[in-house]
Amino acid sequence: MKIIILGAGVIGVTSAWYLARAGHEVTVVDRQPAAALETSFANAGEISPGYSTPWAAPGIPQKALKWLFQRHAPLVLHASADPARLRWMLQMLGNCTSGAYATNKSRMMRLAMYSRECLGTLRAETGISYDERTQGTLQVFREDKQLRAVAKDIEVLRSDGVAHEVLDAAGCVAVEPGLAHARHLLKGGLRLPGDETGDCLIFTQSLAAMAAAEGVRFLYDTSIHALEGTASRIEAVQTSAGRLVADGFVVALGSYSPALVAPLGLRLPVHPVKGYSLTIPIVDESRAPVSTVMDETYKVAITRLGDRIRVGGLAELAGFDLSLSPRRRATLAKSVGELFGGAGDLDKATFWTGLRPMTPDGTPIVGATPVGNLWLNTGHGTLGWTMAAGSGRLIADLISGRQPEIRADDLGYARYLRGGAGRARPLSQAAPA
Repeated sequence: MKIIILGAGVIGVTSAWYLARAGHEVTVVDRQPAAALETSFANAGEISPGYSTPWAAPGIPQKALKWLFQRHAPLVLHASADPARLRWMLQMLGNCTSGAYATNKSRMMRLAMYSRECLGTLRAETGISYDERTQGTLQVFREDKQLRAVAKDIEVLRSDGVAHEVLDAAGCVAVEPGLAHARHLLKGGLRLPGDETGDCLIFTQSLAAMAAAEGVRFLYDTSIHALEGTASRIEAVQTSAGRLVADGFVVALGSYSPALVAPLGLRLPVHPVKGYSLTIPIVDESRAPVSTVMDETYKVAITRLGDRIRVGGLAELAGFDLSLSPRRRATLAKSVGELFGGAGDLDKATFWTGLRPMTPDGTPIVGATPVGNLWLNTGHGTLGWTMAAGSGRLIADLISGRQPEIRADDLGYARYLRGGAGRARPLSQAAPA
């Protein structure tokens, strides 16, 4: 078939790769001059299936209230009367139960673990290089109550067969020697040895080049205006390059996906959650991280990418605002400074922000829609890099009519039609977002 993919971030490009390998004629459209220049540009760099955890969890409402009064809070909520944001927040609160958390985490991990397998195969087949490392993730705890609270995650990890180990402070330093100077701050940690790291920008642009060599057409500097069609079928997409016709369309526009499909009567519960990162040149190898260290206190990931340290995290509900907050930079600098002080030159750090497309239940929306030839691959939140390869392979299999290698019926838009995890109304009752 002739397939048009809307969006050239890591999700759109991996979708293009697998669809092209399945024999389809693929065109990717993006407003930027190259691939991966928005949310995929400078993310935390972690590929963490074992850390695939929904933000909606028991106790989060109480923590969120406390965070409102902290200077270095991991979550910042800006006042707004935006009905879409209020609706999204209510849906997220509805998922903060033990049962919903276990269900959501399990299916997120299913897709993330599959994605790790797909990425490994892709790497072996293509030889693609992106400052990758396969040395795991270490989640560090500064308080005893954090260590106690991780018991729920360990239960899910154990039931899903994910390798893990609980470490004391000495064990944390043994796997991440750069933490030696911060040992007094640590109560323990949870290590996930199967996790990986890598530069998402380098990967996405390299894979885009490989896809182009396979015949994929990339239309950059092209704005996407509207989908043209009916409730049963899309005929074309209207762009600044004209009207583009295809047999099928994949929306992979991250936080911008809901606005595009709303005129069709589809209400996507995907909301932008602003995140930040610092990219710091390493000046002392002995103090630098080996892989990824998650600072549970500030919800910050500190990742080794070649000769750089990427410090990413935080969550800010601020709509589509992309301004850089000095206060958020200070939080990132505080986390890396306390855990890996002296490892990098903070004065030469590059500060960046991007919009993560979050669903209320944490699970992305990958699959078909009620519109016959319209597909979604969006809503990956903080885990787009982790889930990209698996999501791309999954959407390619679904579009091609092949049986997916993992269960997929609870990953698509249909779960909202039947009043599932997002608590969205049936499509027949839905109004545009």
